[in-house]
Amino acid sequence: MNNSDYIVCNSCIMDTTSPDIKFNADGICNYCIKYKKTIGDNIDYNIKNIELKKIINKIKYNAIKKNNKYDCMIGVSGGLDSSYLVYYVVKILKIKPLLFHVDAGWNSSISANNIEKLVDGLNLDLVTKVINWNEMRDLHLAYFKSGVPSLDTIQDHAYFGALYKYAEENNIKYIFTGANYATEFIRAPLDWAYHASDTRQIKDIHKKFGTIKINSFPLYDIFRSKFYLKIIKGLKVYYPLNFIQYDKKQSIDILKNNFNWQEYPNKHHESKFTAFFENYWSFRRFGHDRRKLIFSGMILSGQMSRKEAIKKLKIDPINEIELKKEVNYICDKLNISNSELSTYFKLDKKSFRDYKSNYVLIKFFTKILNILNIEKRIF
Repeated sequence: MNNSDYIVCNSCIMDTTSPDIKFNADGICNYCIKYKKTIGDNIDYNIKNIELKKIINKIKYNAIKKNNKYDCMIGVSGGLDSSYLVYYVVKILKIKPLLFHVDAGWNSSISANNIEKLVDGLNLDLVTKVINWNEMRDLHLAYFKSGVPSLDTIQDHAYFGALYKYAEENNIKYIFTGANYATEFIRAPLDWAYHASDTRQIKDIHKKFGTIKINSFPLYDIFRSKFYLKIIKGLKVYYPLNFIQYDKKQSIDILKNNFNWQEYPNKHHESKFTAFFENYWSFRRFGHDRRKLIFSGMILSGQMSRKEAIKKLKIDPINEIELKKEVNYICDKLNISNSELSTYFKLDKKSFRDYKSNYVLIKFFTKILNILNIEKRIF
C-alpha cells in the first residue's frame, strides 16, 4: 500500500489495512458510523437493567420449574470478560451457573490460576473438556501449511464446538457469554479472520495438509449451532455485559480485589497460542495489527483516548527477547523446528477464498436469522 493510499479514521484508529473500511466526507470510518447507529451515546441503562432482570427472572423460574441444579452455563477462559461475567452473574444477578472450560493445550499458568480462583471463591462447579492433543496439533499444522491468515481458527472452533456439543448433549437451554460491545464491537475483517464455525473449510484444509484422521475433535457446524440448537432445541444465548456499563479497568479492579485475579498483557492472551498469533504471526506475516480492533472499540465506548491508542500502537506488540521465548515454546509444543516454522512463515499468503467454504450459505442464512431476530450480528 502506498503512503498516499493510507488513511486513518479521524474518530477511532482503524485504517486502510482493513480491506472492509470506508470513510465518509468527514473522514469517519464505517465502523464508527455503525457504532453510533447501533449503540450510540445515549443508552438508557435503567431500561437495559429492567430488560436483563426480566431475562434473569425467566431463567430462574425455568430452573425451579424443572428442578435444575444450574440456571445457565458459562464458557470460561480465565480472561477478563468471562471472569467478570461469572462474578457479575453470581454476585449481582444471584444465579448459579455451571462453568465450562475447554483445555485446547494452550492454557497459560495465569489463566488456569484465574479459573481456579473463581471456582473456589464463588463455590461453583466446573466442567473441563480436554481436546485430543494429537488431533489439535495436526489441525494447527494443517493451517500453518495452508497459508491462510486465520491461524487461530482451530482453537476458536474447539472452544465453541465443545461448548455447543455439551449444551446439546445435556439439554442446556441458556448460555451466557462474555462477548460485549464495550471491548469487542469492531470485529476482525473476514480477510483477517474467517469464520471459525465453518466446518467445511476446516475439513478441506485438513484434507489437503493433515496427516492423521480426526475422530474426537469437536467439529460443530454453524448451521447446527444457529438453526438446530436455537430454533429446534430452543437454546438461548445471552450477552449480559451488553446490558450494563461494562468498564474494563473497573472490572479488573473488582476481580483483583475479590479473587487476587491476575491481569494479562493484552486481551485474549490467556491462550499462549493466541499471544503468539497476535503478537507475531498475524502482525508480521500479514500486517494485521489486531490491537487496532480492541483499542478502537475502547475509544468508541469511552474507555481509551485516541491519543493513548496511537501512542500504544507505536510500540511493537512484543520485544525480541520475549518473541524468541514464544517462538521456541510454540515450536516445542508443536514438535517442529524453528526452521520449519520459518518455512511456513515464508509460504505464499492465501485467503479463505482459496479453499472450500460455506461462506455464501452462511451469509444467506445469517440474513434470515437477522430477519427472524434470532441472530443480530452481521458476519
